[in-house]
Amino acid sequence: MITAKRNGEADMVVHRQAFSSGNVLADLPATPGTNELIQVLASHAGNGVKIERIVSHGHATPLYEWYDQTRHEWVMVVQGEAIIAFDNERDDLHLRAGDYVDIPAHCRHRVAWTLPDTDTVWLAVFY
Repeated sequence: MITAKRNGEADMVVHRQAFSSGNVLADLPATPGTNELIQVLASHAGNGVKIERIVSHGHATPLYEWYDQTRHEWVMVVQGEAIIAFDNERDDLHLRAGDYVDIPAHCRHRVAWTLPDTDTVWLAVFY
């Protein structure tokens, strides 16, 4: 916090926030690991928003496991390709670079497939 005077007026308070910046395609792992790489890029405990970068390389959720999250998830494929399967009547969704989907809370889903020979980079927003 900074306190300043301007032209003899009363003190005004300026709140200085920390900024972060980067590139979601920078610093990708040189070799794929056994698990996806998940990095929190930003979060806010007060409103429950979290933004993650996820890097997959041939990864998939185990066949009979499902994500059943308490928050909505907006997810976009920035690079690569993936297929998301849903545990209902909805067809699987094939996402390519630039495609996104907004998944409601408690909509059971899983990553059925990602490209095996290159990185699939996701941007996920939980809210």
